[in-house]
Amino acid sequence: MRHIISILMENEAGALSRVVGLFSQRNFNIESLNVAPTEDPTLSRLTLTTIGSDQVIEQITKQLNKLIDVVKLVDLTEGVHIERELMLIKLKAVGAQRAEIKRTTDIFRGQIVDVTNTTYTVQMVGDSEKLDSFIQAMGVGAVLEVVRTGVSGISRGEKVLSL
Repeated sequence: MRHIISILMENEAGALSRVVGLFSQRNFNIESLNVAPTEDPTLSRLTLTTIGSDQVIEQITKQLNKLIDVVKLVDLTEGVHIERELMLIKLKAVGAQRAEIKRTTDIFRGQIVDVTNTTYTVQMVGDSEKLDSFIQAMGVGAVLEVVRTGVSGISRGEKVLSL
């Protein structure tokens, strides 16, 4: 099962390396990784997605909690949450394809952010399933390049990850 783990950690050199090292030492894969400072410049929020059984995720979270740099963590998939990912996708757009790409982009609520004679670059925000669906709708032949940020997530309601 896919899990989204959100970690509040010290914003120090080597902290990210220690978290990622814990995964590689135990042969766990990180599907996506997203990290940036919070409103407190001494803390960073790291959001990662990984796949594993509940027992594996429990083992991972226990090991992460032992790291000195980790202040607090939560498995967002244990409760209701909001997740988003940003994708930039460059598409081959010539002839009749141009209008079809524009229509499909509008259906998926994306934005065309760059236009040339032969390409469109589309910006799309949503959950991973939405982005995957857009890529499938475009077809393999039209996709020239894809860049994705990885998942960012936050709990719904009053539950917060803070000190």
